[in-house]
Amino acid sequence: MNTNWWLVRREFWENRAIWIVPAAIGALLVLAALFGKVDFAAIAVAAPSRAVGRIYLMAFGATFYVVMTIYAGWYLLDCLYADRKDRSILFWKSLPISDAKTVLCKLAVGLLVIPLVYFAAADLTTLLTAFIISLRARSTIGGALWHADLWLQMQALWLYVIVASAIWYLPIAAWFLVVSAWARRAVTLWALSPFLLCVVERWFFGTYEIWNLLAARFLGFAVVAFPGGGARWQAGVGGDAAAAPDVLRAADIGGFLSSPDVWIGVVVGVALLFGAIQVRLRRSEI
Repeated sequence: MNTNWWLVRREFWENRAIWIVPAAIGALLVLAALFGKVDFAAIAVAAPSRAVGRIYLMAFGATFYVVMTIYAGWYLLDCLYADRKDRSILFWKSLPISDAKTVLCKLAVGLLVIPLVYFAAADLTTLLTAFIISLRARSTIGGALWHADLWLQMQALWLYVIVASAIWYLPIAAWFLVVSAWARRAVTLWALSPFLLCVVERWFFGTYEIWNLLAARFLGFAVVAFPGGGARWQAGVGGDAAAAPDVLRAADIGGFLSSPDVWIGVVVGVALLFGAIQVRLRRSEI
């Protein structure tokens, strides 16, 4: 356990952008709340209090999630490649730390640790900006941004998204690690090489099966994790729009875990992860 902890700390030392990027986004949003010009009266009139709070929380969460997704993908592509490029792989291979543990640690950082850092940054930012906006708006918006049930549901939603997306995107993350451990240059191009199969398939067979498969994996998370979309959350319990919204109605946990697409992806991801470990064992510095 102590070794795993130090491996994670190593990633923070070598990749300071893990916390600098979300901190910078949070600082910009706080500055926007302090000095930005927003017509609070128009917002208050256009939508009821609970709707304003829901939109506010979802907008902040979506902002951090999009940036987190981009950065986590870049991290997974670069982490093993950077070790070989700067030759630090020679030092790490001299330590009593297995390549399997190294690869698994980097996978955990990319799929769990980075999202949790962004989760914490999003929470702190929404609290600070809600406080600032409440002071600036005074009674215009009032308590629109301070619905306790919405805040708690947002925490549940974030945690569900982190775990579910880690499971769903496991094959993509493992493929990025394979490329990062194997490629000597042009890592991003090698990572996107499966899309060349779409062109080959189209030329020779005139079909789009591979494209549909890749698109479903990259873009299908929301469909499987939230089959009813935001409408199920907004509708509240029993379809009553006036009732307090229930995030568990939107997050179909049972449906997600029982989806064959999820577990097919897990099997493929485990196989690719094994491949990344084997490549790491056999590759040295560039």
